[in-house]
Amino acid sequence: MQTLWPWLTLALLGAYHGINPAMGWLFAVALGLQERRRAAVIRAFAPIALGHAVSVAAAVALISAAQALVDLGVLRLIGAAALVIFGLYKLLAPMSHPRWVGMRVNFRDLIAWSFLMATAHGAGLMLLPVLLRLPSGGTQAAHDMAGHAAHAGHMQMAGAVAAPTADIAAVVIHTAAMFLVMGAIAMVVYEKVGLAILRREKPGQAGERPIPSPATPVLSAEDRALCAGSGVP
Repeated sequence: MQTLWPWLTLALLGAYHGINPAMGWLFAVALGLQERRRAAVIRAFAPIALGHAVSVAAAVALISAAQALVDLGVLRLIGAAALVIFGLYKLLAPMSHPRWVGMRVNFRDLIAWSFLMATAHGAGLMLLPVLLRLPSGGTQAAHDMAGHAAHAGHMQMAGAVAAPTADIAAVVIHTAAMFLVMGAIAMVVYEKVGLAILRREKPGQAGERPIPSPATPVLSAEDRALCAGSGVP
C-alpha cells in the first residue's frame, strides 16, 4: 500500500483538476453552446487534456532533473516553500490567470490555452510532493547506486530506465483521471443545463446572449435561475 498511495494521489489530483472549471470543462461546454452541438463539447476534450499533459510533463521533467542535482531534503524544502508562496499568491490574486480572448479556437489553440491555464494554476507544481515519493524515482536510484558501489553499472542502467518510466506513468495517470472527470462533468452540464438554455432560446436569438467562457461570467442571472430550477448548484 505504501508504494500504491503516490499513484492514487496522482489520480486524485488529476480528478481535482478535472473538477476545476478553469482547467477546461467550462470551455468545452461553452464551445458546445456556441456551436449548438454536443460534438463540439466532445471534440474539445482531447486538446484540453493534451495541453494539460504537456504542462504537467514539463514540471515533472524539471523536478526529475532537479533530483539529480539537489539533495532530496533540500529539494523538499524548496518545493514546500514554492507551494506556500504560490498558494499565497493565488490567495491574494485569485483572478491572476491568462485570459483567452474569443471563442473561435482550433485544436492547436485549445492545446495552447489548456497549457497556459494548467501552468498558471500550478498544476505541475502541485504534484511535487507526490513525485518525490514515487518508489522508482531517479533520486532513490541514485541513493541505491551510492550504497552499492559494486553494482554501480547495473544500478545506473536500472535507474536510467526506472526514472523516465515513473515520470511518464505519473503524467499518464494524472492526465487520464483529469480527462475522465472533466469529460463527465462537461457532458452532464451540457446535457442538463446547456440544452435547456438552447431550447429556451427563440430562433434568431442565439447570438444575442453571451456564451459562458473562462473569460466571462459563467451564466447570466436568467441562466442561474434555470440552473436552480434544474437542481444544479
